[in-house]
Amino acid sequence: MTDSRGNVTTLANVVCMHEEDYGILWKHFDWRTNYTEVRRSRRLVVSFIATVGNYEYGFFWYFYQDGTIQLEVKLTGIISNGATMPGEPAARWGELVAPQVYGPIHQHFFNVRLDMMVDGPHNSVYEVETVTDPSGPANPLGNAFHLEQRLLSQESEATRLVNPLAARYWKITNPAVLNGVGNPVAYKLMPGDNVMFFPHPESPAAQRAGFATRHFWVTRYHPRERYAGGDYPNQHPGGAGLPAFQQANRELVNTDIVVWYTFGAHHPVRPEDWPVMPVNYCGFKLMPHGFFDRNPGLDVPRPAMHSNGTDGTSCHGAG
Repeated sequence: MTDSRGNVTTLANVVCMHEEDYGILWKHFDWRTNYTEVRRSRRLVVSFIATVGNYEYGFFWYFYQDGTIQLEVKLTGIISNGATMPGEPAARWGELVAPQVYGPIHQHFFNVRLDMMVDGPHNSVYEVETVTDPSGPANPLGNAFHLEQRLLSQESEATRLVNPLAARYWKITNPAVLNGVGNPVAYKLMPGDNVMFFPHPESPAAQRAGFATRHFWVTRYHPRERYAGGDYPNQHPGGAGLPAFQQANRELVNTDIVVWYTFGAHHPVRPEDWPVMPVNYCGFKLMPHGFFDRNPGLDVPRPAMHSNGTDGTSCHGAG
């Protein structure tokens, strides 16, 4: 990496790669035959931890046997803090964490640049939501609902917010490659916990960190567009980075695209965060969505202590 003067610095032993158990990959007990099948999940972990001032940020990439890729950011360290007079409460912008010690409410935002290539370089992106069907002859019990998807065809359309109430996700497809059921192969971006960017839209923070005002962005690939906040985030007056990239309003259909995902951790501090903060988590997943023709974890071997006794028991229980 580089130091404060732009010189190259080598840091040793800062990236960790290992494999770990992650519970159940899949399981089923057939009550008719008293037969159990279960497979353990293992994931490959590639991680590093960055210390930025008073905080530690752990970046953990997980690669799963079902084809899922997950990024989990782990936040810990020491909160920023200030002093209060004896007996006084914290100001409205923070909370007391100890006598005469308060911490401000704050947010941590991250943006990930994903140069997608789903089975080839020419991809399209759809926004997918769940919609309730109207009651009527086709829905007599009123319990029907379905998926609706909308193609994000231009950069001007591809600045979106998360919507967990509609189970919103985004699907990156390759229209030229079909899976076993005749649909385009795809991966979907599944949001994790997220939050709005709370500074006022006209504030310097919102102007200089425009990428944080939306959660999901798509741009046409350009080799010089690498940083969501622009090349000089500590120097530009505002508007650089993703807001500037999208001004060209380039077409996004069946082409080389880049997906940018912004996610934030909202942190109203508490006494339990003092004097050192337990880990808080945020992140997202990239999950296969018709990329495979069946469960890719079917070839995982049985656990060493797995049993299929006639009584229906196993080392993981029958039911």
